[in-house]
Amino acid sequence: MKPKQLTDDEIETIVADAISDAVDFVESEIAPERIKAQRYFDGETDLGWESGRSKVVATKVRDIVRGIKPSLMRIFLSNEKPVEYIPQGPEDVASADQATAYMHWKFGEIGGYKVLNDVFHDALVKKNGVAKIYWEDYQQSEVHTFTNLSDNEFTYLVSDDNVEVLEHSETIEINVDQMGMEIEEKYHDVKIAYYTDKGKLCVESVPPEEFFVDRNARSLDDAYVVAHRAEMRVGDVAAMGFDFDEISELSGISETDTLVDEEDFARRGYSRDRAEEDYNDPSMKVILITEAYMRVDVEGNGKPILHKFVMGGNSYKLLDFMPCDEVPFAVFECDPEPHAFYGRSVADLIMEDQDASTSMLRGVLDNVALTNNPRTAVVEDMVNMDDMLNNEIGAIVRVKQAGAIQEMSVPFVAGTTLPALQYMDAQTEQKTGVSRASLGLDPDALQNATATAVATTMQAGAGQVEVIARNFAEGGMREMFRLMLELVIKNTDAEEMMRLNGQFTPIDPRVWNSSMDLSVNVGLGTGRDETKVAALNQALGMQMQIWQSYGQQNGLVTLTQIRNTLGDMLQLSGVRNVDRYFAPMTPEIEQMLQERAEAAQQAQGEEQTDPNAAYLQAEQMKVQAKLQSDQAKLQADSQYKMAQLQFEAQQAAANDDLKRDQMDQDLLVDAAKVYGQYGTSVDVARVKSAQNTPRGV
Repeated sequence: MKPKQLTDDEIETIVADAISDAVDFVESEIAPERIKAQRYFDGETDLGWESGRSKVVATKVRDIVRGIKPSLMRIFLSNEKPVEYIPQGPEDVASADQATAYMHWKFGEIGGYKVLNDVFHDALVKKNGVAKIYWEDYQQSEVHTFTNLSDNEFTYLVSDDNVEVLEHSETIEINVDQMGMEIEEKYHDVKIAYYTDKGKLCVESVPPEEFFVDRNARSLDDAYVVAHRAEMRVGDVAAMGFDFDEISELSGISETDTLVDEEDFARRGYSRDRAEEDYNDPSMKVILITEAYMRVDVEGNGKPILHKFVMGGNSYKLLDFMPCDEVPFAVFECDPEPHAFYGRSVADLIMEDQDASTSMLRGVLDNVALTNNPRTAVVEDMVNMDDMLNNEIGAIVRVKQAGAIQEMSVPFVAGTTLPALQYMDAQTEQKTGVSRASLGLDPDALQNATATAVATTMQAGAGQVEVIARNFAEGGMREMFRLMLELVIKNTDAEEMMRLNGQFTPIDPRVWNSSMDLSVNVGLGTGRDETKVAALNQALGMQMQIWQSYGQQNGLVTLTQIRNTLGDMLQLSGVRNVDRYFAPMTPEIEQMLQERAEAAQQAQGEEQTDPNAAYLQAEQMKVQAKLQSDQAKLQADSQYKMAQLQFEAQQAAANDDLKRDQMDQDLLVDAAKVYGQYGTSVDVARVKSAQNTPRGV
């Protein structure tokens, strides 16, 4: 049979059959085990119980899962870069560093902790945890209100394709212009919504009952079909670009899909109401939408290409399809089974242990209760039964004959059962590696042990957790960060600013190499934080010894590596803001510092080797000495002139006094002569007053 181009009906038939087969496989083979695991995690068991007897459950599954999750979260989130992008060539070194820092920052921004917590929990309880990685294009709207707009302003405002008019009203006013003529002017009041096209990277956990693969799949790469089936509102589907009238006729999950409701109920603890509701708003109707990823030869050229098919309703009506590059899922498995898609969860390993421990625990409690409150045998009609049914302490029981009441004593044998419980606990600890001793909570086991023995015990128990962490890292974590990088490179339309190595740096993912490999920095052999800090401290000592012995050009240790050691030590000690204590250091910064030091050393060397340097220095000293001599001479001359001026001023004052005394004497003599010759007296006081009057300068 030769390949041929497929019609839409043929495509719909192929995809719908593949989805139906995958749903039947998962619901018949996988879903019952997941439902049971969820019930056991919630503290239930398949063991029956009698009325009046103990119905307690030994919650092994829940206790072990809750004991493992903190270790896993610490392994992945205490490390600043659990996944690193590896450059393929020298030109990719800077891009790889930027991509590593940017993607981890982006992962934290989109809620990476919540995603990891969900997928880890699903993998530990329900075989697989599934994360979906995709790019969402959406419109961001802003509502604005404008009043008293002219015709030109209104036309200019609403002419933008991104503007939608929500409300509009017009008013006409009669105004008088400068010429005194009346004119009509129209004004607009408008309320608009301004839409901006946006895009964002999305990573979310997928509920296990919404994810399907075919029964022959061994991985996502070789699966015939991979499907994500979920219920959505009609309005949300219409916002994706589908015809509202077409999708509003689609149905939700079929009533025959009972296991979907059972699995959802097991997780929630309550059931959803699937009764038909009287939707006053048709856009809120719930319909079933399935995204299926299959390799199909749509064009009929004999080369099947991966396509994304969007199917609606429980009959899987074809709504749209398009070629795509990747299956947008990352699968996390804690105990993968070789050559099979579904492995084992931690719950699968210990559910039988929970049943056995529950049975023995109930027997112990029942034995204790019967020993403390044994049953009694009575002779009928010889005992007042109302008195017998009264269990008050010290209550009187009336009898007609002595010996009519006899206790049916039950021997206490619970003590012999306790070793069996301890044996079951030991079996569970051996399977999972989670024990009180490995968690440091068993004082009896660790109080007399050496520090090395304690560390060995705790590290041996952590080995199982480290294997799980490595499986998560090499499987889902690696695939998730690979898909994140490809989506960011393909869909980013502008560079962004982010803080990198203590500086705000423009980041342009469009120039990165999407085929960079990934290195996972978590998993086996990591040891405890105290051991890591001790090893790093020893490494730092060796680094400093090499640096001090052989200098900066030692070829083995750089400033960047020393700074990385110091940063890792602080991070392992719980200090995340390393830049607050040590400045960021990169090979580029180190190269720049080295060039500056070499330039300064070269300038200093040129000054020392220049033959004219000594002559220039001597001439400079001569000039400085001459300047100092001239300054001293000028200062001496100034002091001499000041003294001479003071002397001349004192001499002038003395001469002035002598002249005034002479004038006084001459005045008296002349006055006597006038009086002797003419008999006329002279007003000497008035003349002296006139002489002493100050003169203007």
